[in-house]
Amino acid sequence: MKRSALSIIFSALLSLVFLLSIQIHAFSQDNISKIDVLIQAYIDLGQFNGSVLVAEKGKVIYKKGFGLANREWNLPNEPNTKFRLGSITKQFTSMLILQLVEKGKLDLQGKLSDYLPYYRKDTGSQVTIHHLLTHSSGIPSYTSIPNFFEEISRDPYSVEEFVKKYCSGDFQFEPGSRFLYNNSGYFLLGAIIEEITGKTYEEVLNEKIFSPLGMENSGYDRPGPIIPNRASGYSNAFDGYTNAPYLDMSLPYAAGSLYSTVEDLYLWDQALYTEKLLSAEMRELMFTPHMTNYGYGWGVRQKSLPDSKEKLISIAHGGGINGFNTWIERLVDEKHLIVLLNNTPGANLGQMSDAIIRILYGKPYDFPKKSIANILYKILMEKDVKSAIEQYETLKKDHPKDYNFLAQELNTLGYYLLTEKKRTKDAIEIFKLNIKAYPKYANGYDSLAEAYMISGDKKLAIKNYAKSLELNPNNANAVEKLNELVKNQPYD
Repeated sequence: MKRSALSIIFSALLSLVFLLSIQIHAFSQDNISKIDVLIQAYIDLGQFNGSVLVAEKGKVIYKKGFGLANREWNLPNEPNTKFRLGSITKQFTSMLILQLVEKGKLDLQGKLSDYLPYYRKDTGSQVTIHHLLTHSSGIPSYTSIPNFFEEISRDPYSVEEFVKKYCSGDFQFEPGSRFLYNNSGYFLLGAIIEEITGKTYEEVLNEKIFSPLGMENSGYDRPGPIIPNRASGYSNAFDGYTNAPYLDMSLPYAAGSLYSTVEDLYLWDQALYTEKLLSAEMRELMFTPHMTNYGYGWGVRQKSLPDSKEKLISIAHGGGINGFNTWIERLVDEKHLIVLLNNTPGANLGQMSDAIIRILYGKPYDFPKKSIANILYKILMEKDVKSAIEQYETLKKDHPKDYNFLAQELNTLGYYLLTEKKRTKDAIEIFKLNIKAYPKYANGYDSLAEAYMISGDKKLAIKNYAKSLELNPNNANAVEKLNELVKNQPYD
């Protein structure tokens, strides 16, 4: 009797476990279906074109490619397609720096000029490695130089040459006093890695990260080598797709020159839970948030879920570079991972990631909205700017949840009219509409000022650059343009 009773209990437990496993599998399948429908909605609206990987509790539940890796040859994106990462590169640079710290070859409080002998001493003696890692150095970012992309970004430079010419400006603020996202800081970190190791940044990456982790589909993206499955980068303008402008990859360097796949970034994510690359103590330093919730190469935040008091620890970073935008987000408490790599910039990847996270936690989520800029462009081309503005007001009043009315939408449309279509008057009207809708949007005034400057109205250009600077004191472009305009403005 005793054995019979135990057998019954054991059988009941087995049945319960079996039923629970069926329910868990069904729940996972439901999540996979929801993720697939969500991503397809972005595809249908032309707001995503790339590869996706989602891991739940450390296990990959979804990986898939969407759209085309190469439009000339009609080649599809796949999970093993290689994409430029842009600023996701920074987390790999910070890992190399912390490895050097752990070996005693570098001090986080050591000064920039101590490790980079050719750097100017007056400012380099005040900037620490910690400042560079946390975007708090005060050194101007080279990508903020006016006309950088138009006039500088196509030319190759040696590391030392570029540091001296474009990463050595006077301070914008006292080191350590503020956060201002800064590509110069991470370029300088790459230069320091080379100076200490005596090897190229690319060689150290391969030796210390990619080879140990088996990340065979990751590397430094240069135009010369043949790289199988490398995606082409595109711009998605209002008139259709075009090849992205050329960018010499010696310039993004340690701030943004890597390529990878969603599958390799999963290997990277899994390694960050171990001591394969870095001790637990040093990894804790990497993921400790400082100003504006930025750690070392990662944004570290607590994320809320709707209808819940639960807070999720999110460790994430995005990237943007000619023809590509990217996103990686790690929810470390439950080892969830979202990787989104896109070779047609414009997608709101943070928004996509948020929706996927809500699916994983069984919470309500939003689908993408139609682009209001696309609607207005068609009306503007078929009729006139007045009709487009009237349609904007009508749709915003009657269909506020169906369209994306964010300020960036109108700003993008205005710039396209200004630079691509040479329709300055129409661009001015669109920019004016934008600041009417978003009076605190600093970039809107900067854009309007540029349009007035092109039209020859210096007074209104000065007025709007000044307003932009008032709303955003860090607007280096506004400072430079104001200096030019005021200097050349006749007295009256």
